[in-house]
Amino acid sequence: MSHSTQAQDMKSPNGKFSLRFSLQSDGTPVYNLQYKGKEVIKPSKLGFELKRLKKDAASGGDMNQKVANDESSLHDNFTLVDTKTSTFDETWTPVWGEVKTIRNHYNEMAVTLSQKGTNRQMLIRFRLFDEGLGFRYEFPHQKDLTYFVIKEEKTQFAMTGDHTAFWIPGDYDTQEYDFTTSRLSEIRGLMPKAITANVSQASFSPTGVQTSLMMKTDQGIYINLHEAALIDYACMHLNLDDKNMVFESWLTPDVKGDKGYIQAPFNTPWRTVIVSDDARDILASKMTYNLNEPSKIEDTSWIKPTKYVGVWWEMITGKSSWAYTDEYPSVQLGVTDYTKAKPNGKHGATTENVKKHIDFAAEHGFDAVLVEGWNQGWEDWFGNSKDYVFDFVTPYPDFNVAEIRDYAKSKNVKMMMHHETSSSVRNYERQMDKAYQFMKDNGYDAVKSGYVGNILPRGENHYSQWIVNHYQYALEKAAEYKIMINAHEAVRPTGIARTYPNLIGNESARGTEYQAFGGSKPNHVTLLPFTRQLGGPMDYTPGIFEMDVSKLNPDNNSHVNSTIANQLALYLTMYSPLQMAADLPENYMKFPDAFQFIKDVAVDWDDSKYLEAEPGAYITVARKAKKTGKWFVGSVGGNEPRTSKIGFGFLEPGKKYIATLYTDAKDAHYKTNPQAYTIRKVVVDSKSKLSQFVAAGGGYAISLEEANKAQLKGVAKL
Repeated sequence: MSHSTQAQDMKSPNGKFSLRFSLQSDGTPVYNLQYKGKEVIKPSKLGFELKRLKKDAASGGDMNQKVANDESSLHDNFTLVDTKTSTFDETWTPVWGEVKTIRNHYNEMAVTLSQKGTNRQMLIRFRLFDEGLGFRYEFPHQKDLTYFVIKEEKTQFAMTGDHTAFWIPGDYDTQEYDFTTSRLSEIRGLMPKAITANVSQASFSPTGVQTSLMMKTDQGIYINLHEAALIDYACMHLNLDDKNMVFESWLTPDVKGDKGYIQAPFNTPWRTVIVSDDARDILASKMTYNLNEPSKIEDTSWIKPTKYVGVWWEMITGKSSWAYTDEYPSVQLGVTDYTKAKPNGKHGATTENVKKHIDFAAEHGFDAVLVEGWNQGWEDWFGNSKDYVFDFVTPYPDFNVAEIRDYAKSKNVKMMMHHETSSSVRNYERQMDKAYQFMKDNGYDAVKSGYVGNILPRGENHYSQWIVNHYQYALEKAAEYKIMINAHEAVRPTGIARTYPNLIGNESARGTEYQAFGGSKPNHVTLLPFTRQLGGPMDYTPGIFEMDVSKLNPDNNSHVNSTIANQLALYLTMYSPLQMAADLPENYMKFPDAFQFIKDVAVDWDDSKYLEAEPGAYITVARKAKKTGKWFVGSVGGNEPRTSKIGFGFLEPGKKYIATLYTDAKDAHYKTNPQAYTIRKVVVDSKSKLSQFVAAGGGYAISLEEANKAQLKGVAKL
């Protein structure tokens, strides 16, 4: 490496992190990061490769401009113009979340660089938190760099060794993969097996992986690489140089292969490095949220954490269908007359079926009912590159919008809208105002949107700059109508829910639906909180009680790789203000005592304490419900059985609580005996200790309520 000059140093508020920024002798910007005196990021380069607009001299004007590579780019020949340092410390209150308040405390260093020969300026802003580092590039208003095209962002993350990584393949269109656990050096050899089929995917490199990337060093240091505040920019992947163990940012390209169209002044998203020698700190980190702007929604009273049921799992398993008829090989909105079609008898979104779900929600205290397949067009919605695929307002003949609206209102249950776009984003934007107004007119406050299949316009990717801007447009437009968004197949979240808290959920990862598509690894749920969920909550849709999918659909031999106790624990370990009880009502009625926990568990919290954590193996968390003061505990295990050992020091000293424990039976196993569980009540206090068996693919859940002497009578101590 070239000799470094002009080093600038900064420490985190608690002094555990040290950042050094310098310029190499050729003017290349470089940073490195230490944690507790040990290097975690070796000297790593920063910068960009650009394209630029060149006038075609032959045409004599601006009309025929060609894009050529910019020989100077933005990766070397820099000099240091200015360094500004500052400290920031605030506490803010999220609209919903794992904790009541969040502290945002960092030391900042902003270095302004000027490039010799071009007079271009670039500012790199570093923020060092007690959890790790965030940094971004800023392009100030300037004469010599206004409009430009990014060919590639060249941000490096140089690792100190061949770490263990928990990764999914780099992909421009999907994150719906099971995780692979391997050394960094093994990624290349394992990549072909890691890339499993999906309806829309585009991998780019044998060593390309997605963020949020979780790693563990041989010395027991946990490192997470991600990004925050992804606005008007392409989603970042990481491409590994597996000879030198250096990751480099790899942005999602557009249809032309370009990575970003920029107009200065402009700030890129933050690149984040979260580090600790305690895995629980990674889960508890709020750094990603803190790198986003405060809420832009002034009145947030309409944004409400929601527990819901729905007409969904029956279609996912193949028991029911989204489509109304099997008669028509193709349909055209406004032309096809569905009143003359023969119903297929399998359609899930019927007025009668929806009313049953409304009754079930009302009886058991759920807030809302989601219905998929209610609107016309599902007969040929997928894979046909069809622009005008849905209109989001026209129901099938067997779905009476007004009747369902009035019935739900009479039962004090909200309806949750479903907008599958089939990735025709132009069509969705065309219809959006009408669709959102239709929702408000009929009492729908939340929408689950979907982006299944290849993007239209053709050639665009789910995670390119233009499509990222579409998701943001939908979110901001929804806020105008006071609508909450739960986007599926969209770009993974990066803390934007701080700025737009109406983003109450996302999928953007492999969710429960894959348990009906062949199954997921039992330890999948021990990895999502370390990766996907660092940027925001996931609509994971837990709560499956019938693991044998063939009982719903004899043609589907999938198996849900989880025990019932594990499914209960997911309501705690997979934090979300939007939680679904995803199974069919009749399956809950077979296990009413276990179902009680789903009814009881909160969806909004004043406090959260991570008690145990190891990526890929286990997570145990305790959460204090907002307003009620009740505590709930959830623990999920991985591929192997284990014994969980926790204390109850999070409880208020001197008080007694009745704990209801929902645990795996001794002979429980996710594959062979998934429905074996036990329920017991014990008395606990802040000094109590629990040693609890967790089956393979298992877990446990606990509800805790303060009790008086009369209530404690006859209940055994733990």
